[in-house]
Amino acid sequence: MHMNRHRSRLYTVYGFLSLHIWGRLSDSIQLSLSAAIARFYRTGISRFLIRPYCWWQYGDPNYHRHFRPGNGGKRYTSFQDFFTRDFSTPPAIKSNSVWPCEGYLCESGKVSALSTVNIKGETRTIQTIFGIQDNDISKDSFFSNVFLHNNNYHHIHSPVTGTITRIERISGKLLLLRPWAYKSAPSLPALTNERVNIDITDKSGKCWLLSVVGGPLVATIKMVTGIVVGANVTVGQKISSFELGSTCCLVSPHPPNAHVGDIVKIGAPI
Repeated sequence: MHMNRHRSRLYTVYGFLSLHIWGRLSDSIQLSLSAAIARFYRTGISRFLIRPYCWWQYGDPNYHRHFRPGNGGKRYTSFQDFFTRDFSTPPAIKSNSVWPCEGYLCESGKVSALSTVNIKGETRTIQTIFGIQDNDISKDSFFSNVFLHNNNYHHIHSPVTGTITRIERISGKLLLLRPWAYKSAPSLPALTNERVNIDITDKSGKCWLLSVVGGPLVATIKMVTGIVVGANVTVGQKISSFELGSTCCLVSPHPPNAHVGDIVKIGAPI
């Protein structure tokens, strides 16, 4: 009971800092501060953070050796090379539809059943995240919001084989992403933050929607070379990358096989 009260106070403080301190900074200041820290993480000296970070997050200072540097080379030349690391051996794909990322499933449900969120007097629906009108998403579709913690793998992969039919970058704020700080509205940052929306039509003609959501210290959401409207992608193919923390929202034509609170894995059947 005492631990629960402590966590509740911590989440309340975290939410206050996010919405009322950081959240009140102008978009340009949020972006500038995030970009400055991201620049440091690309410097050579930042590579000395990798081993302490691995010990802190994974209990193994040599954890980074299980992956390939994000720069495509053989050595980590910066902390960002570790954060954008690649698998030494990619996960095996054994399904026609898979989770596009790794992280904590913080919200899930049928689109028609999800509640609206009030933001400064404006009511927004889940459809707002994807930058399209309410009636452009089937009410029978299913929404999932996956929070990628700092210690997760930070690339986004295609959940299905299909064709990219839309890519839209939406500017916005960079609210802190921890979903537990927002109580009954864990997807609130996805409704307000800078994001890249990607639509994929699978081989059966069904539409899958992705929203790659940025947060503080994320100066860049990068699209993989060749990922453009009209491009064909295969299930499990890398399509986007984050520099530092992130969230990925998904609308799928069928329900996911995971529940809120689960940790989902990239490439695992959805």
